[in-house]
Amino acid sequence: MAQERSAQELYRDDPQRADAEVFGRRGELEGASLQAMQAAVGASIPAAATMQAGTLPAAFARPGALPLLTMPGKAALLLHDERPLCAETPEVLLDEAVTSAPAMFIRNNGGIPPEVAEPLAWRFTVEGKVQAPLSLTVGDLQSRFPVVTRQLQLECGGNGRAFHQPAARGNPWGNGAISNGEWTGVRLRDVLLAAGLRPTARFTGHYGADPHLSGEAGQVSIARGMRIEKALDEDTLLAFGLNGAPLPHLHGAPLRLVVPGWPGSLSQKWLTRISVRDVPHDGPGMGGTSYRVPLHPVIPGSAQDGRDFVELESMPVRSILTSHAHGMHLPAGTRHLDLRGAAWAGDLSVQAQHVSLDFGATWRKMALFPAANRHAWQRWQGRVTVPADGYYEIWYRATDSAGRMQPHQAANWNPQGYGANPTSRAAVFIGRALAAGA
Repeated sequence: MAQERSAQELYRDDPQRADAEVFGRRGELEGASLQAMQAAVGASIPAAATMQAGTLPAAFARPGALPLLTMPGKAALLLHDERPLCAETPEVLLDEAVTSAPAMFIRNNGGIPPEVAEPLAWRFTVEGKVQAPLSLTVGDLQSRFPVVTRQLQLECGGNGRAFHQPAARGNPWGNGAISNGEWTGVRLRDVLLAAGLRPTARFTGHYGADPHLSGEAGQVSIARGMRIEKALDEDTLLAFGLNGAPLPHLHGAPLRLVVPGWPGSLSQKWLTRISVRDVPHDGPGMGGTSYRVPLHPVIPGSAQDGRDFVELESMPVRSILTSHAHGMHLPAGTRHLDLRGAAWAGDLSVQAQHVSLDFGATWRKMALFPAANRHAWQRWQGRVTVPADGYYEIWYRATDSAGRMQPHQAANWNPQGYGANPTSRAAVFIGRALAAGA
């Protein structure tokens, strides 16, 4: 009993020391070392022979438990912050081709404005480097421009931040700051072309009605912008509907931008104004290290001012496992795991999805299905065999259409933790736990 408690506490409190003591100089799990590791995880480890030194068990590697969001109309999301309200979707709640509104993650930088009585009367403007500035209501958009519906991925720029070492600033998102809703609206391109872009039109700036947390009138909580090429992408929408219903207020009603494949901070909720510019936008959330990553690798944990940084645009390839929750216990005698999940790669597509059950020694290719349309995620599935009861880790990684695979560890460290997309691991237990002191 004492040995088991000691091993567990050592791995939880000092993983590096635990790794050194368990693996020792030979870097192999055998004898007393194997017993210590099995005591730590609480089960036998059938694939122990391929577990290499430096492998912190997934059972201890994920961030600590978060409180659950309790809000009418929303699922039991993982609550990161109440002010501003930020909540992450557990991967198993994303086990659907189209993400339901209750399961969508929540990310805010400011407060939530009051609901409006007449959504169709909500007005926004297009100004700046255009021939004819526009002032349009949601009703105008619906009557003047073609209405389209697209499945589109929407991902927080900090998704995966928890995997950066050392820790970066901001909410420690795992993999669940992602959704794939069916959005209805009009193409931003059509509206910008109706306004008449001037030759100097190069960038956009976006403004919303979300109040600043300070409560100070006129203070902007966030106002980001993008290159005009992305604004003219056929999948960049001014959205007023979600999954066949009116857009929920919490997710930006009556009108929001949806800029798929790029950081979700560009998808301004409660949209009031778009400014077309000849220079990059300079609103809150732009410049410095905000939504920007190093052009060249920096020393993890070092002070950075963003001088040698570039905008984070197309999000990196990532995958999620939606069929099995991390820490899941399955009945004794289970010999097959039917795995499912999703994968996406910003502006690119996914060309392959692989899983491993032996700590990365071998990988099995999963069936990968086409996206419903460009900028939608791709579902994947496959069956794997397990030889015995015990502790397993499901490692899962995707490869994008440019041949870039999720790395073994989070790369390109930056102070605000953007773009971390390492191979993910979920612990699964089959059968009963080891007896105390085993």
